[in-house]
Amino acid sequence: MNSSNNVERHPKTVNPDSSTFSLTVNRERHTLTLDNRTTLLDALREQLKLTGTKKGCDHGQCGACTVSVNGERINACLSLAVMHEGDDISTIEGAAEVGHLDPMQQAFVDHDAFQCGYCTPGQICSAKAVLEEIQAGLPSHVTKDLNAPIEISDAEIRERMSGNLCRCGAYANILKAINQVAEVRS
Repeated sequence: MNSSNNVERHPKTVNPDSSTFSLTVNRERHTLTLDNRTTLLDALREQLKLTGTKKGCDHGQCGACTVSVNGERINACLSLAVMHEGDDISTIEGAAEVGHLDPMQQAFVDHDAFQCGYCTPGQICSAKAVLEEIQAGLPSHVTKDLNAPIEISDAEIRERMSGNLCRCGAYANILKAINQVAEVRS
């Protein structure tokens, strides 16, 4: 990048197998030196001890490891940590403030939107992103009119949450929780 306003973001190679890089997780800056093959999920869990983000399938199929990177949700198990130099990452641990649950967390409690709870952190991170995507006007496969504001509907929520699996089958209550937060926002 040649512009003086743009900052180049490249990890510093320590040796052929590892790099040193910085990222912000839940509003706190971290500098890590890791093997280049370390996933973002493993960096969060093993290096930063943020174990709320779960390792489910480790293949990007279950959504248990969903986190937000620069405002977009991703499966942390499919992304290498070193790729996130300079990124702003939010995990479930960053959702609430001390003494106050995030509205989506509270809605999950209000509607018993979990059973075993293993998938819940990823479900909550995705649910928050779903409402932001709809508000931003990003269409899904079930969006009916691309020229009109997107209406929050059960079909929109189900489609957008389809990458997050719940082995216990708490889907009906997860849908109720997301709708509760959507109603409060509108």
